[in-house]
Amino acid sequence: MKWYVDQNAAFRGDGSNERPFRRISDAARLAQPGDDVLVAPGIYREYVDPFNGGREDARITYRSVRKNEAVITGAEVLSGWEKQGKLWRASVDNSIFGSYNPYTTYVYGDWYFAGKSRHTGSVFLNGRALYEAVSREDCASDNKSVVSWVPEESVYKWYSEQSEDGRETVFYCNFQEADPNKELVEFTVRRECFMPSKTGLGYITVSGFKIDKAATTWAPPAAFQDCMIGPHWSKGWIIEDCEICNSKCAGIGLGKYYDPENDHYFTTKHVKSPTQMERDAVCRGQYHGWLKEKIGSHIVRRCNIHHCEQGGIIGRMGGVFSVIEDNHIHHINNMMELGGAEIAGIKMHAAIDVIMRRNHIHHCTMGIWCDWEAQGTRITGNLLHDNQKPDFAKPLKGGMSSQDIFVEVGHGPTLIDHNILMSDVSLRIATEGVAMVHNLICGAFTFVGEGTGLRYTPYHIPHRTEVMGFMTILHGDDRFCNNIFIQKWPSDDYLVRSDSRDEMLRENRAAGTFVWDEYPTYEEWIAQFDMDTDTPDMAKLESAHEGHLPVWSEGNVYFNGARAYRAEQNGLVDAAHTVSADVEETEAGYVLKTDLYQYIDDMSCRMISTDTLGKAFEPEEPFENPDGTPITFDTDYFGEHRGTRILPGPFARAHGCVRLTL
Repeated sequence: MKWYVDQNAAFRGDGSNERPFRRISDAARLAQPGDDVLVAPGIYREYVDPFNGGREDARITYRSVRKNEAVITGAEVLSGWEKQGKLWRASVDNSIFGSYNPYTTYVYGDWYFAGKSRHTGSVFLNGRALYEAVSREDCASDNKSVVSWVPEESVYKWYSEQSEDGRETVFYCNFQEADPNKELVEFTVRRECFMPSKTGLGYITVSGFKIDKAATTWAPPAAFQDCMIGPHWSKGWIIEDCEICNSKCAGIGLGKYYDPENDHYFTTKHVKSPTQMERDAVCRGQYHGWLKEKIGSHIVRRCNIHHCEQGGIIGRMGGVFSVIEDNHIHHINNMMELGGAEIAGIKMHAAIDVIMRRNHIHHCTMGIWCDWEAQGTRITGNLLHDNQKPDFAKPLKGGMSSQDIFVEVGHGPTLIDHNILMSDVSLRIATEGVAMVHNLICGAFTFVGEGTGLRYTPYHIPHRTEVMGFMTILHGDDRFCNNIFIQKWPSDDYLVRSDSRDEMLRENRAAGTFVWDEYPTYEEWIAQFDMDTDTPDMAKLESAHEGHLPVWSEGNVYFNGARAYRAEQNGLVDAAHTVSADVEETEAGYVLKTDLYQYIDDMSCRMISTDTLGKAFEPEEPFENPDGTPITFDTDYFGEHRGTRILPGPFARAHGCVRLTL
C-alpha cells in the first residue's frame, strides 16, 4: 500500500494520493510491512516515531519524492525579535519543549571532557548555527573563538536564560548586521527527527530526505546514543541518499540499546571507571538480544553528512555487520564547542564485520575512529584528507588529536586497504591485529604501543557477537603490504595537549613503518616458545606471553625521508627524489595530482590475499570477508583489475592526475 504525505495539502487528509496526510507521523502510525510512504517537498517540523517495522521480505519505505526536498527538522521558527543595544531578544513559552528543554539541558556524560558549558539546543540564522555565549556580555562582544576552525563565523552568537517565573526561555542573539525579523531564525526543540522510540523495529528504508537540525544529546558508548536519525537497536535499516546536517551532537546513530542501570554510569555515580562500564555494556548486550540474527546489518549509503558537532555516523554494538558506503562526510566538530572521546566523521564501537568503503571524509576532527572490537572491520577505498586542526586554531581543552583513522583497543582482524590518506596523521594505532594493504599514506603513524593502559577488551566468535574472550593489548600483530609512504609534513616530534588532562604528550609526525623497529619479526617472536617440547615452562614463557606481537612489512615504497621497518622485505626506499602528492577540489570533483609513479621504476609486488595475511592473533580469525570467504587484492581503488604486474599503492596503473570523486 502507498501512503502519501504533503505538508502543503489543503486538508489533513487520509493518506491517499487525492487527500494526502500533512504530517509524516500520521503515515508512520499506520504503515505496515511492504508499504511505501511517499513524501512531497516541504518542511516537516515534527519528530517521526515509526510505530511498526518491516520484514526482510517486506520493508517499510519512507521516500522523499524529490531528493532532499522533503525536510524533516527538529527546529522551529523563532520570531518576534526586539533590539536591545547590540543584541536582539526573543522568548518562547517552555510548553513547546514538553518534558525536554534543550536550553536547560547541558551536553555532558561519559567521555565528555569539555565541561558543562554548552546546552543541547542551538540557534540558527539562515541555516547557519550560531555559537553559544557564556553570558550576555560575551554574546554582545565581537571576540572570535580561538579554537574554532571557522573563527569568522564565531562572532554570530546566542545566549539563553530562564525567565524569573521559569515559564519562558529567553534568547539573546548577536546577529551582527542582520535583522532577524527579515531573516530566517530557527531554534532546535526536538531531540530526534526520525528514530523509533521502541527497539526492534527493523527493515525500514529512509530515502532522499534532508534531516536538518536537532537538539541531540551526548552519545557515548555506555549510554543511550541519541541521534537525528537511527534504527534504535534493530536490524536491517537502509538510510540512503539523505542530507543529514546541523545536529548538536550526532547525525546518524546505529546503536545502542537503552539500559537505565548503565546509562552514563561513570558521570552520575563516579565509582566505576567508564572503561569498566563499557565491558559491562558488552556483556549486558547479550541480555538485550545482541545477536547477529536480531541486531545490525544496516546500510548507510550515498548520504551527505555535515556540520554535526559530535559525529557524522556513530554506533555502539548496534551497527554490527553493517555497510557504510559512498557517503560524503565533512565539517564535523568544526565549531569546537564540544570536546571528548566520541568525536569523528565515523565513530564506531564494536564495528564487527562492518565495511566502510568509498567514503569521502574531510575537515573532521577525526576521519574514522574504530574503538573496541574492530573485528572483521574493513576500511577500503576511502578518500580522507584535511582531517586536522588548522594551524591558526588553538587546541580545545578536552578536545582530541586529529588523524584520518584511529583504531583503538581492539584485537583485529582490522583491514585497511586501498585508501588515500592525506592528512598530517594517517593512523593512530593504539591496538593490535591491523593489516594495511595498497594504501597511499601521506601522514604518520602515532601512539604506536601507547594509549591502551591496562584496558582488558573483548574479542568475539568470528563473524558473531558472542564474546570469546577478553585480553589486554599487547600491540603488534600488524601487517603492512604494498603501501606507498610519503613524508609530506615536518618529521620532528612535537607536543600536543592531551585530550583530557593538562599534561603534554608527544605525537609522532615522521612517516613510515620504522616506528615498529622494536617489534619482533615472526621468526624472532616464535623462537621464544620452544615449539619442540610437549611440556613448555609456563613461568619461562611469561615474558613472551606479555610481550609485543610480531610485525610483517613487505612491498612498501618510501619517499621524501619516510623510513622503513628494520626488517622490510622487497621494499623501496627512495632517498634520491622528492615527490609530490596533493588532493585538489575542482569543478569535476576532487583530483589527485602526483609525480611519484615516475620513480617507482620497474618495482612490482606479490599479490596479497587472505592466505598471505594469515590470522589475527587473539581471535585467530583470518582477514576475510564477513561471510568467511577469502579476499584477493586483485582490484584497485577504482575496481580496475591489477593484472600480472602488481604496483604498490591504491592504483593498478600509474597516474599523474586522476579524479577520485564523482
